[in-house]
Amino acid sequence: MRHHVFVTRKIPDEGLKMLKADKRIALSVYQKNQVIPRAELLRRVKGMNIILSILTEKIDAAVMDAAGPSLKMIANYAVGFDNIDLAEAKKRGIAVTNAAHPCVSESVAEHTIALLFALAHRIVEADHFTRSGQYKGWEPELLLGGDLMGKTLGLIGTGNIGTMVARRLSGGFGIKILYTDVKRNPAFEKAFGAKFKSKEALLRESDFVSLHVPLLPATQHLMNHAAFGLMKSSAFLINTARGPIVDSAALVDALKKKQIAGAALDVFEGEPTFALKKSDATFLQHAWNVILTPHTASATVETRQAMSRTAAENILAFVRGKRPPNQI
Repeated sequence: MRHHVFVTRKIPDEGLKMLKADKRIALSVYQKNQVIPRAELLRRVKGMNIILSILTEKIDAAVMDAAGPSLKMIANYAVGFDNIDLAEAKKRGIAVTNAAHPCVSESVAEHTIALLFALAHRIVEADHFTRSGQYKGWEPELLLGGDLMGKTLGLIGTGNIGTMVARRLSGGFGIKILYTDVKRNPAFEKAFGAKFKSKEALLRESDFVSLHVPLLPATQHLMNHAAFGLMKSSAFLINTARGPIVDSAALVDALKKKQIAGAALDVFEGEPTFALKKSDATFLQHAWNVILTPHTASATVETRQAMSRTAAENILAFVRGKRPPNQI
């Protein structure tokens, strides 16, 4: 039996080569470097056995209906899977996998740390200042930032990424680690001298707050008006998790009122745009105490190829009658 696989957007080539090499697989790929139009997605999935989806595509009941009873698997090219209606897939007996790989956590942790340093030392602002010709000579108080040594980092979530961030910062930079999670993590505490706190206490005590939780009903707008009201006026927020974990309007309000010192966002509510009125979106884009990256925390050659291979390995295991290694 040949398995017809539709890829909703071109991904790095290593995984695609693996799929093309297997004679049991008939592969078709949406080749344009853009989000596939919904109407075309519904048309292209018809009769497919497997969909290799990207996190920008909502794979819901309508897509499953369009594919028909032939659809047996959805392989997501992402670690998260909030773009897939898992309940609907389970009801229909459709296997769902993600592209979790150690490289992903490594890259996102590195990106988180890069954003933290950039905020503390005002790197983006200083780069613009210099490039725009404003630098006229060294000044004792020009673009003063802050040291990281001795500061307190509050981690909301201690999964793979949160743990990697703690490992890299707690030793070499002497940063104090606080954390909150659904339950205490004694191994994490022992490894990094971390202290478990309630979310409220963590927000009050941290100089940097970094988000590392999945997007769930319980975590949507976890960072809201009340949360920002608890943070230090000198504190920074970093979000490399999922955009809707932060209430965008509440963040803008906190920044305007100087309730917090700044933020670094790799993900946004309403991606690829901000879920904000135009004036607030403009404010966010032009605030120098805010760093914005376009969902590129895992955007390294090594990681994106590893994700491609992982998605392919999941599909190959499935067509060979085995349980995919990353089945959700």
